[in-house]
Amino acid sequence: MVRCLMFHSSAWSSQVNSKPLFKKILISNRGEVACRIIRTARKLGVKTVAIYSDADRESRHVKLADEAYRVGPPPSSESYLNIEAIVELCLLSGAQVSGNHTSRHHAAVHPGWGFLSERAEFAEKLKQAGIAFIGPPTSAIISMGSKSESKEVSRFIMISAGVPCVPGYHGKNQDLDFLMSEANKIGYPVLIKAIKGGGGKGMKIVYEPSEFKSQLQSAQREGEKSFGDGTVLLEKYLLNPRHVEVQMFLPTNFMFRFGDMHGNYVYLFERDCSVQRRHQKIIEEAPAPGLSPEQRIKLGEKAVAAAKAVKYVGAGTVEVSSFILDSNGDFYYMEMNTSRGSVALLPIFADLVQWQLEIASGNPIPLAQAEIPCIGHAFEARIYAENPRRNFLPDVGRLIHVKTPKESESVRVETGAESGDEISVHYDPMIAKLVVHSPKDRTSALTLLHQKLEEYQVVGPSTNIEFLKSLSSHPAFVAGEVETGFIEKHNEQLFPPLPERPPQNALINASIYSASQEIKSRLGTGFVGQTSNPWNTLHGWRVGGQKVSRQYEFSTMLLDSSSPVPSSCSVNMEFGGISDLPSTLNFDIKLPSHEVEGNVSSHQVITYLDADRPTATSASGDTITSIVDGKRDVANVASMGIPWPQWIKLSKAEELDKGVSGNAVQAAMPSKVIKVMVAAGDQVVMRASKDGMVFDVKAQVGSMVKQGEILVLLSWEG
Repeated sequence: MVRCLMFHSSAWSSQVNSKPLFKKILISNRGEVACRIIRTARKLGVKTVAIYSDADRESRHVKLADEAYRVGPPPSSESYLNIEAIVELCLLSGAQVSGNHTSRHHAAVHPGWGFLSERAEFAEKLKQAGIAFIGPPTSAIISMGSKSESKEVSRFIMISAGVPCVPGYHGKNQDLDFLMSEANKIGYPVLIKAIKGGGGKGMKIVYEPSEFKSQLQSAQREGEKSFGDGTVLLEKYLLNPRHVEVQMFLPTNFMFRFGDMHGNYVYLFERDCSVQRRHQKIIEEAPAPGLSPEQRIKLGEKAVAAAKAVKYVGAGTVEVSSFILDSNGDFYYMEMNTSRGSVALLPIFADLVQWQLEIASGNPIPLAQAEIPCIGHAFEARIYAENPRRNFLPDVGRLIHVKTPKESESVRVETGAESGDEISVHYDPMIAKLVVHSPKDRTSALTLLHQKLEEYQVVGPSTNIEFLKSLSSHPAFVAGEVETGFIEKHNEQLFPPLPERPPQNALINASIYSASQEIKSRLGTGFVGQTSNPWNTLHGWRVGGQKVSRQYEFSTMLLDSSSPVPSSCSVNMEFGGISDLPSTLNFDIKLPSHEVEGNVSSHQVITYLDADRPTATSASGDTITSIVDGKRDVANVASMGIPWPQWIKLSKAEELDKGVSGNAVQAAMPSKVIKVMVAAGDQVVMRASKDGMVFDVKAQVGSMVKQGEILVLLSWEG
């Protein structure tokens, strides 16, 4: 293993007459993608230029880059998809490339993956401006970037190679009646896809003809909004498929043009991306479980054959979808794009970004196919700000507390977010990718994944961390029985009923936190400026050295449930009286023995209870969140309302009486209002015990709303 790792890291420098790398590159991306590129560029001595929208001004990728420039407002269409602005910034920043080049600008752009990485017009604009594009040529992007054209090209390639393609329609006729007739020919269920879609956007599954029109319109809207093109294609939706991708590495543009191929198109084996929600991957693994050596070689060879046929040069992947593990081992070619996956690279000890920079600078691939090892097994878990128990709806908000596992040769955390950052409604809610590798086998790698998920802590928006723990420990997943419908198939086991009470540790932590903040507030060191914080309302109270008894009652919300657990919990505790503010508070809780540590000037308190690992507690506004590690049989996360003094509770109750409890339609998730279809005075048909009408419409077209924000007020009759 060590020999392979050293060989890959030094292979480039050992080449005779190797060409120098770019001195500076602009990264036309954000978040974990930009951070990942910056990490390798820094290692190679390449300067980096970041771009940011107004929403990302304080983001991690901006801080890590050598330079950073504003590209536009928060919406992607006005910032990270703004081709003209990015080209201008590239020239302005002077991202120079070294070497004997005669181009007027000598600038270079790394698009990352997603956003503009598959936009042919972007690659063409860069070419016209004399800017190097670290990716495939325009012709290949046109052929493979549009899913519709990609299907036609790929169908010919794969059928010629004796590989069947999924039945479907990929033409330009977008008439509703025509598409419905094509769907009937294909046979239901049918998959509708936006031709420029990706990441699950613009994809809809239609099981019955009666659903076709509404699902088509939804896919077209998403395609137009996210990619500027509402054109769709149709495919037969295959039941119980597996989604497998083959990572390739290909020569650079000028190599292809001059025929200097070095005989070295290579594939870097495959990864299984079957387990998905909302058509987006959440866990990947490499190599794909259950494939025979013959299947693995056949997949790789067909991927390279497809790339050669369309002169696809740079660094891209062929995604092989609908790979059904039956007695015949059939698989169907789906599409080609420019994504990449860390999980496929760890077993071969490769840094894809380094390979991209080297090859884009004109250096040949240093390895032949036979020299690329595949050792052990790797997993990648994607950490999202979302609520799995609410159909994985995305969440937004400030990351109050983030603690990641310690990185090593076997553990990598690819993230663009850290404590204090905002998860914005404008972008994908991914927080990080947790990647682990074991040189032994799948079982060892899965054990390591479990351990590192236990160490991952996020306080703020809801996350899928607890769900990933349940998913990766499910018996079917452990056995390698994966498919794209895995979550739906095992829904009951993956979403067991929530416990009635939170872990005792969580209650202890919440109580300690409440006490410490109450003391700080009464000593005049509370959270200044947070008017909604209950501790800011406490005045005139001083501790004079005696012990004070305090009881806290919490209305708890466990894990990521959408409503509080119906029972309240109380903890009796005593804390030592103090006359001035110490750096650490010690508490005696009337519960099992424990230790307490925590700087009272911070927003966190950490406890150690019995043999458990540390528990982190943080607060925002009037909510405390406590994360308990080392507990597999109960919810590991509990959010608790901060206990308000009785006189404050009464005043808040009076305010609530003036509200519209039970008469409001609220936003189910952070979102943008696209259309308002009711007005004040409209009669509404509700599945309720009485009739009503629209009293007031709070929502306005184009406005951004938070989860729980009131959209419409209703009044009941009778």
